[in-house]
Amino acid sequence: MVLPIIAYGDSVLRKAGDEITKDYPGLEDLIANMFDTMHNALGVGLAAPQVGKSIRLFVIDTKPFTERDEDDEDEDDEFTPEERKQLEHFRKIFINARILEEEGEEWKYNEGCLSIPKIREDVLRKPKVRIQYYDENFNFFDETYTGLAARVIQHEYDHIEGKLFTDRISPLRRRLLQGKLNDISKGKVKITYRMKFPNK
Repeated sequence: MVLPIIAYGDSVLRKAGDEITKDYPGLEDLIANMFDTMHNALGVGLAAPQVGKSIRLFVIDTKPFTERDEDDEDEDDEFTPEERKQLEHFRKIFINARILEEEGEEWKYNEGCLSIPKIREDVLRKPKVRIQYYDENFNFFDETYTGLAARVIQHEYDHIEGKLFTDRISPLRRRLLQGKLNDISKGKVKITYRMKFPNK
């Protein structure tokens, strides 16, 4: 089931999520609905706060990155064969995640967010991340990711910490965007997916 995505300005996006247990009510359905919602909005990641749940849960499916790239026939391939293979099959559920380490020289990438439609900004993040988490069956993992996979994890992890990608741009850029951000919170934005606006 496709759920409405919570828009910028809602307080749920500013709360650090609570850890959950395997008996969290409706967890299996929530995860399935989050994937449906993310795919419907053509996203590659979605965190529980974005559907109104202040818990430490996010889902990722980076296959659309490679599909978009294949459509750009006139451009050089953005990914190495190894990166393409990783992104085509990177579909995961992260529960109670904790990032332990972020390493390397920060690199810039143009990020967007389903909760902040029509706004994209260059964001600096480190290229390597070590994260501990549980999957949907509450199996424990301690893994390291690099490149675009690491970036998507970092972006979604920010959500369960109550942060947005706009927090990672310069104060000047944030001030310049404030009018557009306020309009989003009021529903003054054209979108192709369901949203819930806090100030509409």
